[in-house]
Amino acid sequence: MIDFDDTTVQYCDNQVTTSTTLFFKLNSEEALILELQSGLLKNEESTQDISSNIPGQSQVTYRTFDGSVSSEYFCSNIPPVSPKVVDDILAENGQVLISTLRNETDTTLFDHTISLQNLSLIKENGQRITDLTTLEFGTLTTSE
Repeated sequence: MIDFDDTTVQYCDNQVTTSTTLFFKLNSEEALILELQSGLLKNEESTQDISSNIPGQSQVTYRTFDGSVSSEYFCSNIPPVSPKVVDDILAENGQVLISTLRNETDTTLFDHTISLQNLSLIKENGQRITDLTTLEFGTLTTSE
């Protein structure tokens, strides 16, 4: 099973905006990459979760490397040659769920909580490396 519970969501821009679509979590020699469908992050409170299907609308990739990986791997104009990708597994099924609330201490900010539900990552040998429960991906903040 994959475990990114103790890692934070990262992104390449200086700050998250409603047009940011690439997010990732790093855990030594592995990465969980989320490519959101354009337009999912909005600076407005949601009364119910906003949903995006995996694959099709959004995509989740689990990637392992032959060495420690850093954010520069994803954020460089020219990707580094090392570390090398060992496994690159695209999610076969699932949903991205986003709940958006106005920040309680600064009303110009919006907090977007992202969860992955029923995520199905299966290795080439048929081994399932996820379960079908809800995985908390993380919370991102955007401003008006």
